[in-house]
Amino acid sequence: MSKKNDRHAKSNGQGQGMNWIRPVKRLSIYLRDGLACVYCGATVEDGAKLTLDHCRPHSHGGSNKETNLVTACLTCNSARGNRSWKTFTKKVAEYLGRDARQVTAYIELTRRRGLNLQEAKELIERRGGFSQALYGKDNL
Repeated sequence: MSKKNDRHAKSNGQGQGMNWIRPVKRLSIYLRDGLACVYCGATVEDGAKLTLDHCRPHSHGGSNKETNLVTACLTCNSARGNRSWKTFTKKVAEYLGRDARQVTAYIELTRRRGLNLQEAKELIERRGGFSQALYGKDNL
């Protein structure tokens, strides 16, 4: 990647690990999505490593707004690749024996739900940090 492209990637939030979004907002999205991958349903209780997935990627004009972000397990987020989220949802639903229309409708509804930033903030404060809020003190 050229230095110019690298600067652009950093300025629009790409390539920054967890630092491109505030922990409170990240946890709020995870809570909104039920602490589960919207594609396959894997949860932190199942041992899933949760990530945020951009429904419309930055490279296609997507933003970091919560309506463009959903919770995805690392496996699904990595496997999605360049496919649209709807195409990927159909493939995952087919693989898991689920109705793709229902999963797609669930994701669309989830994206429209508001965030409870206060709940996430209080959980982080009460548990002593983001990781403890997400995974619990016993799981670190």
